[in-house]
Amino acid sequence: MGRKLANSELGRLTVEEYRQSEKRNFVVVMDNVRSQHNVGAAFRTADAFRAGMVVICGISAVPPSPEIHKSALGAEFSVDWKYFKKTEDAVMWLKEEGYIIVSVEQAEDSVMLDAFEPLSDKKYAFVFGNEVKGVLQEVVEMSDIVLEIPQYGTKHSLNVSVSVGVVIWDMVLKGNRKL
Repeated sequence: MGRKLANSELGRLTVEEYRQSEKRNFVVVMDNVRSQHNVGAAFRTADAFRAGMVVICGISAVPPSPEIHKSALGAEFSVDWKYFKKTEDAVMWLKEEGYIIVSVEQAEDSVMLDAFEPLSDKKYAFVFGNEVKGVLQEVVEMSDIVLEIPQYGTKHSLNVSVSVGVVIWDMVLKGNRKL
């Protein structure tokens, strides 16, 4: 096994280089996510995979926040974000911007993540819901696709920040891994 790399050896972009860099064709939407740690983790994942932005909705906290920063580790400064009081308004705006709306939820006629085939020439907005109530039913109804993460244990859901990581990594694997 090799030696662990120091942070200085990782070749990461500066915040300014990141902000000027090409982004992927998807955004992360946080629908009434109550935990600031989960919002921060979404920023960190969005940064890691160069998502287009994070859209924050409803009761979700927005930067600047010490609790968001604790999980985001500064990604809230590199990743563009926008806030909407109502998730439905965010979805309407994203549709007008040409995004396919994908609610990540357990629902009738959902598409299992392993069967999801994103098109490389389309833009996607992945909506992740509240830790207890999930994605708002009104938002599910407005969605073009409902995507479900297959699960095989006794629990009925994953933590929202884990779901963001799973779905975004899957999107990167199925799309162009290089920018």
